[in-house]
Amino acid sequence: QVQLVESGGGLVHTGGSLTLSCAASVGSFSLYTMAWHRQAPGKQREFVASITGDYITRYVESGKGRFTISRDNAKKTVNLQMNSLKPEDTAVYYCYTTKGSGLWGQGTQVTVSS
Repeated sequence: QVQLVESGGGLVHTGGSLTLSCAASVGSFSLYTMAWHRQAPGKQREFVASITGDYITRYVESGKGRFTISRDNAKKTVNLQMNSLKPEDTAVYYCYTTKGSGLWGQGTQVTVSS
């Protein structure tokens, strides 16, 4: 069964850092693009970062220079390192894989206090 499990969310002050992790039980993990999206209260889910199987990365404009996405194909994990966090980064963060028709994790809450 394909499954994504996120961890690492929490409460942090403005300027702080968090690293989110996603453990994927996905066959042929290295073939698929992995991504992080987020959804703030009352807002639509938005793209945050992605990384292809050959490590090409993309970021939301607001995350460039602050966020770093990485993956370990052997461990089937994808991480999102977030630095210099701002209150507007507060959201539920979701892991996503492009395998099949796409699959979402259950999400992990990130709260940045001002």
